[in-house]
Amino acid sequence: MEWIDVCAVDDIPVLGSRIVRRPKGQDVAVFRNAEEQVFALLDECPHKKGPLSQGIVHGTTVTCPLHNWQIGLSDGCAREPDVGCTAKFAVKVVDGRVHLNVDEIKTLGV
Repeated sequence: MEWIDVCAVDDIPVLGSRIVRRPKGQDVAVFRNAEEQVFALLDECPHKKGPLSQGIVHGTTVTCPLHNWQIGLSDGCAREPDVGCTAKFAVKVVDGRVHLNVDEIKTLGV
């Protein structure tokens, strides 16, 4: 697997996100929770396509800013009673740097 370095963990605000721009397709939102875990999802809620990067991070969930849908950071799926999923990207943290899978960046959600 080939990985691309996208930022330092410290570049992502705790309980916030950072955008990774892609040449094709919707951007990727990289999130950091209070436990210092890092997750990456397509920056698009499965409901009305709201920008998940502008949502509220709590635990391992992000709440969409448009209609309060809760999306799991670990799987990209809406929490019940809502349904639907957004693309989830593999994340690797090495020496304080966040890496995303190159093949997924090129293909998922494009």
